[in-house]
Amino acid sequence: METTHPTTHDDPTFVVDGVIHYCVANMPSAVARTSTFALANATLPYALKLADRGYVQALLDDPALLKGLNVIDGKVVCAPVARDLGYHWTKPEEVLA
Repeated sequence: METTHPTTHDDPTFVVDGVIHYCVANMPSAVARTSTFALANATLPYALKLADRGYVQALLDDPALLKGLNVIDGKVVCAPVARDLGYHWTKPEEVLA
């Protein structure tokens, strides 16, 4: 995010525009077991969709999963990536159809 920068436990917070920021790097490592469960719980449903439906159908069925797709079959299907890198953008549904 634009107003952030890494901090340390010695000086963990700072204020920008009246907002308190806490940006201590690699906080998940402080609670490795808990963060591993959180990550697994957040990602497992997507992995199961990919495994159960195949990647094409899973992407077409789930708009959230589709938003994570950047490149497929050599085509850039993420508009911001295409714009920022100066590539042609193709709608992902066109490639997946």
